[in-house]
Amino acid sequence: MKTGLSKQLSSELTVTDSTVTAANGEESNLTDAPAMWIGVVSLFPEMFDAVTQQGVVGRAVEKQRIALEFWNPRDYATDRHRSVDDRPYGGGPGMLMKVDTLRAAIFDARQRAEQATGQSPTVIYLSPQGRKLDQQGVQALASAGPLVVVAGRYEGIDERVVESDIDEEWSIGDYVLSGGELPAMVLIDAAARLVPGVLGHQDSAIEDSFNDGLLDCPHYTRPEMIDGRQVPDVLLSGNHAAIKRWRLKQSLGRTWQRRPDLLAGRTLDAEQQRLLDEFIEEHALSTK
Repeated sequence: MKTGLSKQLSSELTVTDSTVTAANGEESNLTDAPAMWIGVVSLFPEMFDAVTQQGVVGRAVEKQRIALEFWNPRDYATDRHRSVDDRPYGGGPGMLMKVDTLRAAIFDARQRAEQATGQSPTVIYLSPQGRKLDQQGVQALASAGPLVVVAGRYEGIDERVVESDIDEEWSIGDYVLSGGELPAMVLIDAAARLVPGVLGHQDSAIEDSFNDGLLDCPHYTRPEMIDGRQVPDVLLSGNHAAIKRWRLKQSLGRTWQRRPDLLAGRTLDAEQQRLLDEFIEEHALSTK
């Protein structure tokens, strides 16, 4: 349960049919809202130019399929140095993000999310302590409604902010980065791919590696021969059923070879098990 600043939001917005009216009288038409709205709280919003101005996310922003808005805690600093960090109680190396500026930024991002979409956002903190981000998690986040992503800096943020203002913690891996901006970009890019109309082909997201919990199959393009290596005949056959079967077989086989943990505890249907058995047998013969 969230307390403090976040509790004030519900009384400041009025939703009627497809229109949101804020406390200041401004209205937003929900029918014009993008398919995904993401607010980012970061001390370095300019870093996100890497995803907002090019590539898949950049095109989605340009087409207004995705809305990305930013809040910099430094904009809420009131001292002459515009401080955004403070010493941790108990001593030790490093600093923590200041509570007041961080919470003010999160509060405004929450408020803007409700104004823009009529929904209460899920506030996410990128943290090594969070749940490991995988495709299943990405799918859940992509369908969760508006998101507010908090990118930490320094040694992290006050635990009381996590308890009062953060809904979920997510991690992209067991290693240390200088801040939460890169993990936030990873999350945004992965989620954006699942928004209808973002990718060039409607099946691209469905066929992505990990979308079905398996690694992707090998892919080939022209020319047919490179350094004596030939494109598999089945891909040149025009037999779509055979191609589909080959791709599934390769996907299962690659997962068995490279990420067996993804198959652990997974129940394969009869066709999948048959294809995997074929791959394992062929692999054994090829390595003799």
